[in-house]
Amino acid sequence: MQLYHGSVEIIEHPKILDQQRLLDFGKGFYTTTNKEQAERWAAIKQKRTSKTAKAIVTVYEFDENLLTSDSLKIKIFKQANEEWLDFVVHNRNINSAANYDIVIGPVANDTIYQTLTLYEVGILTKKETISRLKVHPLFDQISFHRQIVLEHLKFMDSYPVKTE
Repeated sequence: MQLYHGSVEIIEHPKILDQQRLLDFGKGFYTTTNKEQAERWAAIKQKRTSKTAKAIVTVYEFDENLLTSDSLKIKIFKQANEEWLDFVVHNRNINSAANYDIVIGPVANDTIYQTLTLYEVGILTKKETISRLKVHPLFDQISFHRQIVLEHLKFMDSYPVKTE
């Protein structure tokens, strides 16, 4: 399976770094199967960093047979549902690593974060939040939460992303 990571640098050897912001699945190294999503992430990171930074997508190969391995603790969210919502809200409030080696599931686009915030402050119910989430296109994310698991990502290539 081919995975993509959007950044401002080529990352041949991924590492789990301390995050300054809270992420959907907790502290980890995030990838996606969607090339366009990785390009979008790279462009966002470039804008946050500086005008001289370059938006870069790094491409990896990952043996998807590992996703059925008994030796790894893997959590898969097939859709944005109540369990996914609880997991994301928990991780957005606590800066810690997920209790999994790998977490796979939907990532919400930027307009979704407004919905999550309304849920977190109690304006929307869980049912209303899930209903609103399902009307937006969702992309996937595959996050790696243990350095040893990152060793299974094989660097293949990288390329710059054109930004405005």
